[in-house]
Amino acid sequence: MKITFLGSGGGRFATISQKRMTGGFRIDNFGGKNYHVDPGPGALVRSYQFGVNPTKIDGVFVSHSHTDHYGDAEILIEAMTRGMTKNNGIIMGSQSVFEKYKRWGPALSNYHKSNSKNLILVPNKIKKFPSFSIKGTGTIHGDPTGVGFQMEANDFKISYTADTRYFDELAKYHKGADILIGSVLRPGENSIKGHMCTEDFINLVADVKPKLAIMTHFGFKMISANPVKEAISVNKRTGVRTLAAFDGMLVDINEKNPQKSRMIRLKDRFAAHMKQEEVYSNHFSKPNGDKDKKNKNKHYNKNSDFNNSFGSK
Repeated sequence: MKITFLGSGGGRFATISQKRMTGGFRIDNFGGKNYHVDPGPGALVRSYQFGVNPTKIDGVFVSHSHTDHYGDAEILIEAMTRGMTKNNGIIMGSQSVFEKYKRWGPALSNYHKSNSKNLILVPNKIKKFPSFSIKGTGTIHGDPTGVGFQMEANDFKISYTADTRYFDELAKYHKGADILIGSVLRPGENSIKGHMCTEDFINLVADVKPKLAIMTHFGFKMISANPVKEAISVNKRTGVRTLAAFDGMLVDINEKNPQKSRMIRLKDRFAAHMKQEEVYSNHFSKPNGDKDKKNKNKHYNKNSDFNNSFGSK
């Protein structure tokens, strides 16, 4: 089994700026099936960037109707169904993903829902399939219908909190998890409405006691604080090995001993392409070399100002 992070960023400003990628994550070979979880903006492109095939998925999970979680869901569904020419796979998610709920959703068109099984998840209800079972887990977030999940196959459980603030019952939903994946937007005790901070995740991990914990969905303040240091803090306080996700991180899961799972940095296939483009550009002379360089620097500085404008979020 493998878990691949095609993005570790979250929240509106990290998404807009792409300070961290926002493609969600994949769970591969879970009960023999592959699932893409919360495919936010860039999920399709990041799949190719890190060498995973978007057509080789059996399910798409969308936790709620916020763009950083569903932005690329429809194109991933098209990949799963061979361009909507085949009936294949399952789409799982909150009520608002499938149908309008007050101000939220629907996140998917009727067309994109039509060639796959549809499963609306609600907290504590378990749906069993031949290869796995899935239970909705509760959240308290902007979208009132938002859900996380706990999936089980071959007596192995993966839990995902999705976006939620910490609340007393949260640990009960995720009890028994071998791997706990948490959306942790902010560092330290710096909480924000509808999201967890590191201190919240420490409390959750201490209660759930998974064999391996993974933090993801980082906002600007978490990125600035260094998620690795925050993960080390969780590990020290709870005794549970805790990883901070990064873009292109693959976790090769040791199902018998999850705390010994291997963390791998995937090759960025686009980086090699960019180097090639740079080589090509060096073969062409520029008629106004100094002027072009000056304009390029000017453009870069403008982009830097744009990125810095989100720094306090």
